[in-house]
Amino acid sequence: MKVILTKPVSPLGAKGDVVEVSDGYARNYLVPKKLAVQASEGALKQAEAMRVAQANAEIQALTEAQQLGESLAGTRIVVAARAGDAGNLFGSIGAPDVTAAIIKFTGIEIDAKIVVIDSPIKEIGLHEVTLRPHSEVEVVVILDVIPA
Repeated sequence: MKVILTKPVSPLGAKGDVVEVSDGYARNYLVPKKLAVQASEGALKQAEAMRVAQANAEIQALTEAQQLGESLAGTRIVVAARAGDAGNLFGSIGAPDVTAAIIKFTGIEIDAKIVVIDSPIKEIGLHEVTLRPHSEVEVVVILDVIPA
C-alpha cells in the first residue's frame, strides 16, 4: 500500500515522502498514529505541493542567512563589562550579551540561538564569536570586550 508520511518515520523517510509499505503496517500502525495517510490522487498532489513549499522555504532561509552573513562578516562589536584590575570580568559574556551588542551597533536583529561561543568569555580583549544563522552559513564577528 502506498502511503504519504505526515511525520518523519525513522526507517521509512521524512515528512511528505511517498513510501510503499505492507497493508497491515499501514492500517494498524501508521494511519492510526497519524504518521501517514493513504496515498490517493488528491493526497499525492497535496504532498507534492508540500514538498515544493518546503523546498522554497529552505531556499529562502538560506538566502536570508547569506544576506545576514554578508552584512555582519568582519564586524567589530564592542561590549562594556565590569572587570577587575587584572582584566578578569565579574561574570561572563554570553549569547544574550552578544545579541544585544550586535543590535546596538549594527541595528540588525538576530536571535541568540545563532550565537556560538566556544567557551565563556571572562576576560577583557578581542574574542572571535561565530554566528550560525543556517546550517550552511557561518559568520565570524570580532567581539571587543572593554572595561565598564
